[in-house]
Amino acid sequence: MTRLALQEISTIMLGLVKTDFKKLKFDSYYKGKVRDVYTVQDKLIMIASDRISAFDVVLPRPIPYKGQVLNQIAATFLEATKEICPNWLLSTPDPNVAIGKKCDPIRVEMVIRAYLTGHAWRTYSSGLRSLCGVALPEGLKENDRLPSPIITPATKADEGHDEDISREDILSKNIVPKDVYETMEKYTYQLFERGTQIAKDRDLILVDTKYEFGIYNDEVILIDEIHTPDSSRYFYADTYEENQKNGNAQKHLSKEFVREWLIANNFMGKEGQQVPEMTDEVVENISNRYIELYEKVTGKPFTKRDYNHIQETIEENILSSL
Repeated sequence: MTRLALQEISTIMLGLVKTDFKKLKFDSYYKGKVRDVYTVQDKLIMIASDRISAFDVVLPRPIPYKGQVLNQIAATFLEATKEICPNWLLSTPDPNVAIGKKCDPIRVEMVIRAYLTGHAWRTYSSGLRSLCGVALPEGLKENDRLPSPIITPATKADEGHDEDISREDILSKNIVPKDVYETMEKYTYQLFERGTQIAKDRDLILVDTKYEFGIYNDEVILIDEIHTPDSSRYFYADTYEENQKNGNAQKHLSKEFVREWLIANNFMGKEGQQVPEMTDEVVENISNRYIELYEKVTGKPFTKRDYNHIQETIEENILSSL
């Protein structure tokens, strides 16, 4: 086997699956679906791993460079929107690491949609004409633009599936105080408008996304990632109209193609279903799609990090920034 072939195989097998630090002294640790989160005094250290989840299930193989892509896109958009909404980020000392303010997370995700795609389309095609209490018009096709963007909130689950919920239920059950929720709504529309314009400048369409918020010093602030392929869908603008007119699938940059692959292989995260085999080809394709989205959205070339001694490198970069 040639050296190039061996190099290609070793690249496919790369992936930051977990962190195991030797020197970092932390107050608490939490392992999420795709992130490892540490607290050190009043700071939150978020490591974007290469784990990937779909239908709220962590898939069996990591995706090389996925964590780096998510972390660096999120940092780019947090910087680009900080005058709209205060956010948690303080620094990004490593390609896979974000350090920020430790907040009290609000247990509701603000999902905003401008097109009838993904979960919204699956709900609509089942015959329902309401999503999270928001009425949907008749006669729409998959991927059609909605009359105006709609917010379809979801309760945030530590494990298992997030659940759709209406604005009315959030307020009537006092899951989020009214003034806090209205602030989240305002920020959601404004952030989506900014993200839509940035995407347009890159010949992309921001289809839908989600935002998460927390409370810091009694203020609502934006937390987690924004406008990444894990939290958003993008269509290519130059082919959208023609594809809709001809009834063709939209070319998109998002994690939706992972969900579509899983659905085609009879997996939707339901009890008793088996995750299909993730071949090297599947893993490499997903990795390439993440990198493509980074370059398309940011307009910058992607520089692949070195995976040699990655644990030690990440730990040293964190320690040097605290």
